[in-house]
Amino acid sequence: MKRVHVAAAVIRRADGRILIAKRADASHQGGLWEFPGGKVESGEAIEAALARELQEELGIHPTAARPLIQVRHDYPDKQVLLDVWEVSAFAGQAHGAEGQPLAWVNPRQLGDYEFPAANRPIIAAARLPERYLITPDGLGAAELLRGIQRALDSDIALLQLRAPAMFDPQYRDLALDAVGLCAGRAQLMLKGPLEWLSDFPAAGWHLTAQQLRELAASGRPLAPERWLAASCHSAEELALAAQLGVDFVTLSPVQATATHPQAQPLGWAATAELLQGFNQPVYLLGGVGPAELERAWQVGAQGVAGIRAFWPD
Repeated sequence: MKRVHVAAAVIRRADGRILIAKRADASHQGGLWEFPGGKVESGEAIEAALARELQEELGIHPTAARPLIQVRHDYPDKQVLLDVWEVSAFAGQAHGAEGQPLAWVNPRQLGDYEFPAANRPIIAAARLPERYLITPDGLGAAELLRGIQRALDSDIALLQLRAPAMFDPQYRDLALDAVGLCAGRAQLMLKGPLEWLSDFPAAGWHLTAQQLRELAASGRPLAPERWLAASCHSAEELALAAQLGVDFVTLSPVQATATHPQAQPLGWAATAELLQGFNQPVYLLGGVGPAELERAWQVGAQGVAGIRAFWPD
């Protein structure tokens, strides 16, 4: 069965809301909501297909767009490759040019709408930012909290509280304070034993590679409305993350790093190849920072993760 190549858009206006459209009842996956777009014609460039489809469906022309995520999905009757771009600016007034209902939705409310199964990773990508901050080692609780506050003030929207040198009670106390700081401002990801999950209902969980290996066969350990991430370093670990049903991963190390000089970097070519077969949002980690963001997007990543790259000095 030939895989149908589809260009789709996460269209985000200045207030952050995202445009979704309802599929005609008679169409494939009819009656469900979708991100606007359509089939890429043979020999057609993806950017050209996207512009054509948005003009036909919505009466708009994208003026600022970049790759967001590629998703391969097999329905019983159809195989699709969704080539999704984020559109951050456009000319024209969006309207249902083909009579389809439209809605401008807060990203946090996308889960309230019923989408085709292939769209689940796109919803995650639409809700996630381009930067993922990981807290540095070797700092005390007070210094970490001051740094988190400064990071929030600089619009960091996703951060992982990593403090491997702390004893469990110290980390738990710090996590409670971090949850309070991040409330309503950023998504906090915690690390540690899964027995702690119920103690921090507002937090997501970032699994180590070892936890990922231990849990992959037993199924997702927390509810779908809570963020679940995992640290990956190989095609095998990416496959385990997909099996577990994580929402996003970090993939590392892309380049050589001072913190892990013994780790063999993947390099950009191998990183791009690994991302081709993975359907969830990926943050690249290791020797990358804001300067590599554009390159990360071009190889198919959600963005970049970092410690020193994003930690406020």
